[in-house]
Amino acid sequence: MTRSLHLVDVFTDRPCSGNQLAVVTGAKGLSARRMQAFAREMNFAETAFVMDDRPSGGGWPVRIFTPAEEVPFAGHPTLGTAHVIRHALLGGRVDRVTLALPIGLTPVFVERDAKRELYWMRQRFPTFGGRLSRKPVAAALGLSPADLNGHPIEEVSTGLPFLVVPLRSRRALDRVRTERGAVARLLDGLEAKGVIAFASGASRPGHQLSARVFVDELGVPEDAATGSANGCLAAWLVQHRFLDDDAIDLKVEQGVAMGRPSSLHLRAMRTSRGIEIRIGGGVVDIARGTVTAARFT
Repeated sequence: MTRSLHLVDVFTDRPCSGNQLAVVTGAKGLSARRMQAFAREMNFAETAFVMDDRPSGGGWPVRIFTPAEEVPFAGHPTLGTAHVIRHALLGGRVDRVTLALPIGLTPVFVERDAKRELYWMRQRFPTFGGRLSRKPVAAALGLSPADLNGHPIEEVSTGLPFLVVPLRSRRALDRVRTERGAVARLLDGLEAKGVIAFASGASRPGHQLSARVFVDELGVPEDAATGSANGCLAAWLVQHRFLDDDAIDLKVEQGVAMGRPSSLHLRAMRTSRGIEIRIGGGVVDIARGTVTAARFT
C-alpha cells in the first residue's frame, strides 16, 4: 500500500523559507508508533497525517507529531494540512477546510488578494496560567533580568500552552540562547512545554514584532514559524493592552535566526465572549511523492 507525501512551507510566500511541513494523506491504518517513527525520520518540527480520504463528523481527521511526541494542536501543520487537503484532495474548489484535531473541529479559511492566498484559522479562546519572575526566566534564556521588560511573563494557551516572554529589544532577542535542562527546569510546574520570546520591531518592512520560539521538550530546539505560540502571543498582547488597544492586526517575523524568515499574521480582539484570535499565513508547495507502508518502521 502506498500513501502520498506532500512537503510544503508554511507562513511564507516563497520556497525554502517559513516552516517546513510533511503531510501524509491516506494514513488510515497507520499506528501511532509508525506515525511517530516517520515523524522522527522526517525530523521537521511537525509531520501531519490525514487519517481518511474523506471528512467525518464535520471535519477531516488529522493527527500531528513532532519528532518526539504527538501534539493535540499546532499552527503551521493546521494551515499546511488544510492547503494540502484543499488542493490535493478537493481540487482547490473550496475556500474552507475543517480539520478534526484532538482539541476539536478547527476550521481554516482562505483569503485572497491580487497576489496571494492566505490561510486563516480561528484559535480557541485563550486561558492564562502561571506567571514567572524575571530572574529565572532571564537565566534560562542566557540573558540578564534587565533584558526583560516590566510586562508579565505568563503562561497562555489557545490549545497548546506556551510561556510568553516580553523582551526590551530585538538585540536582546538575538542574544537568546537556550539549554534544554535550564528551560525544562524553568517550565517545571507549568503546562507549557515551550517558550515564545518577542520584542518590538523587525528586520523586514511591514512587520511590527519579532519572535523566537523554543520547544526543546517536543524535540524542536528552535522553531521557524509557530502558529500556536503566536496565537498565545496575540492573546497576551490584547490581554495586557501591550499596543494600547483591545484589538490587533499585525505581522510577526520569526525564523530569521535560523535562516528561514517567516511571516505570521495576527488578528485578535476582545469581545464579550473572550479574546477572539485568528492566525494567518501563506503556504508554498515544495514536493510530492509516495511512501510505502513497509517503510514506516
